[in-house]
Amino acid sequence: MNKVGAERRLAAIMVADIVGYSRLMGLDEAGTLRRLKALRREVVDPSIAAAHGRIVKTMGDGLLVEFPSPLRAVTCAVRIQRAMLSRDKGLPEDRVFRLRFGINVGDVVAEPDGDLYGDGVNVAARLEPLAEPGGLCVSRSVHDQVRDKLPYRFEDLGKRELKNIARPIGVFGLTAAAVASLPEQPAEEELEDAGGGTPAVRGASPARPLVSKRLLFTASVAAVLVTGGLGLWSWSTHRASEAATTAAAQASNLPKTVPGLSLVVLPFANLSNDPEQDFFADGLTEDLTTDLSHLTGSFVIARNTAFTYKGKAVDVKQVGKDLGVRYVLEGSVRRTGERVILNAQLISAETGAHIWADRFEGDRSRLGELQVEFVARLARSLDVQLTQAESLRALRERPDNPTAADLAMRGWAILNRPRTKASVNEAVSIFERALALDSEAPQALIGLSRALIIRAGARWSEDQQSDIMRSDRNISKVLSTNSENATARSIKGDVLRVRHKFEDAFHMQQGAIEADRNLAIAYAQAGLVNILSGHAAEAPPYIAKAMRLSPRDPSTNIWKYYMCHSYTHQAKWRETVEWCNRSVADGPYWQAMIDLAAAHAWLGNEESARNSVARLLELMPGYTVQKWANAGWSEDPTFLAEYQRIVEGLRKAGLPEGEAQR
Repeated sequence: MNKVGAERRLAAIMVADIVGYSRLMGLDEAGTLRRLKALRREVVDPSIAAAHGRIVKTMGDGLLVEFPSPLRAVTCAVRIQRAMLSRDKGLPEDRVFRLRFGINVGDVVAEPDGDLYGDGVNVAARLEPLAEPGGLCVSRSVHDQVRDKLPYRFEDLGKRELKNIARPIGVFGLTAAAVASLPEQPAEEELEDAGGGTPAVRGASPARPLVSKRLLFTASVAAVLVTGGLGLWSWSTHRASEAATTAAAQASNLPKTVPGLSLVVLPFANLSNDPEQDFFADGLTEDLTTDLSHLTGSFVIARNTAFTYKGKAVDVKQVGKDLGVRYVLEGSVRRTGERVILNAQLISAETGAHIWADRFEGDRSRLGELQVEFVARLARSLDVQLTQAESLRALRERPDNPTAADLAMRGWAILNRPRTKASVNEAVSIFERALALDSEAPQALIGLSRALIIRAGARWSEDQQSDIMRSDRNISKVLSTNSENATARSIKGDVLRVRHKFEDAFHMQQGAIEADRNLAIAYAQAGLVNILSGHAAEAPPYIAKAMRLSPRDPSTNIWKYYMCHSYTHQAKWRETVEWCNRSVADGPYWQAMIDLAAAHAWLGNEESARNSVARLLELMPGYTVQKWANAGWSEDPTFLAEYQRIVEGLRKAGLPEGEAQR
């Protein structure tokens, strides 16, 4: 059922993106924005207008465009790529703009406000990252309509499984070399053949406002999705057309030993009478299956098999036996008024016992965004719960002879608890034991690096520089073999932050987010880096995004402290008190007590300030004003000027002065 006022139609969709845009912004933000505006004004918008295209939306460096025919879309993309060949001549290689295009023709749903969603959009968005820089990728449906009308030499790239697309898609590519070999300008008759002609107005439409790099990650869910992040442009309107392999046939080929992190995501049940929620429920199932399969060491049953259980009453224990899995995730979606409520349960397939359950809800008007948020929260929660469950299992089954994988999982289970000095030290010790058994175990390398940089950053190290160096060495080893590992990128960003290389740290967190748009910790750390680099007012959106993605994360007390600290640096003392109280309510953290003491002092709450100092000294015996004044978190002048207010607040609160440090 379509939304009121929406219409369904066939359309040619083009998705465009600049390759390495974040890197270019990092090199020269102002210059890159100027060049992008000029490119839109001088090349892109006029080319789209010439082909009678309609810009549906802009996403920073990306575009979603609708055309009346695939010939117009392809001709437009080639014209833009041809113009790019000479546009950036003379610039260094690392500053050149290179574009990619994905083009599909298919069914779309058009909203009254002009927005589009549906399968036609989803496929185009998935094709764009497959294109060469300087080239384009089209679906078979587009290729079939243009191959005899345009003189372009597309390569058949075969059928591809695209994320969240139910069936394989035939993909054809036009390489950058093929574009370069075309005539200087596509013949005018090509556009005429495509139904183009000369537009009434050839001038560029004004470029739409562009957001800064520090807001890209919190802009809109569409901006996340066009660059290949988690989820869809919208939920899929198609179910699998091919018959799924039956569970019984799968069971006959199951291994005798059931993998540890093995599970099936059963199709989420739609408990509403609204068919729209059926698509939403299917989309949740598909996205969760995809994301959980990325967990290291996981074995996740494919969605085609999982969907054979759709609409059926199941015996969880029998499902576990049939599919050879230890865990079953099931859930439901229900609409109540204008709210959508999601319930999920993780169940042991061996005992039938519920291991974990949670409930999420949101506004129905944000259904597409809710899908992305729900999947991110569920995936993170399940990562924590499965790690904990398997850690306990390994401890029961192999108490005296743990493997490196057992120990690594145990270490991560400890890191997933509320953070204390003792818990971090325990995790370091366990990861070191794991690496003594297998020096190349990636989860142990990543875990040890994470634990060490937490210890160094919180000033819990006996030898801070040694911890930083060991963390850097381990995480660099992981990145040398897997540069796309989002968690490793984020940890590398933490190392750079602790070394006060804040711009590099921010860009590394950006890279982590590009690799995994739902990595909550990367958003939180990007917020912290903003504070340390003198941009405290820009930190809250990042931190809020982290808490939206993982609202029950074991690190939420730290993230709430980051939010508190951003307000402390802005001298917004009431907000400071509110967020630091939220932080310490989740778990004790000494730095939150610093900000609370200072904020209460500036607000004139003398008793509360003294109480905060007392709690600080319980957590950090012997702490003084001078220790905080000379902590050396950052050398940024703006940060230091703001920081001095905290120092004065601590004096007002009655923290012992201590000896001046040189």
